[in-house]
Amino acid sequence: MTDNVNDLSIEYEENGVITVKQLDKIILSKGAWSTVLFRYQDWENAKQAYSADRYSIRRYQKRNGSYQQKSKFNISSKDQALKLIAGLQQWLAESPETDPSAEG
Repeated sequence: MTDNVNDLSIEYEENGVITVKQLDKIILSKGAWSTVLFRYQDWENAKQAYSADRYSIRRYQKRNGSYQQKSKFNISSKDQALKLIAGLQQWLAESPETDPSAEG
């Protein structure tokens, strides 16, 4: 693992083949608990080609100076990603704007 959230990656190589190819990442939160959204492709051995884009949200905890993955949610298709986006947009549109600093 790494000690810097910017260096986290899900790219994985096995026997000289990149079986998980990371295309991009967005750091959603930083700190002792960090959340990262990854865009990636899996190597499909039967097709000898990479899959369509996939997405993964991963949570890391910094312990003893390095980040350790604690949980993940894989979004396996564009359709699933679009449904997730639509659901979040609907909920955000329905909820009143609140100022977290005003709570207390």
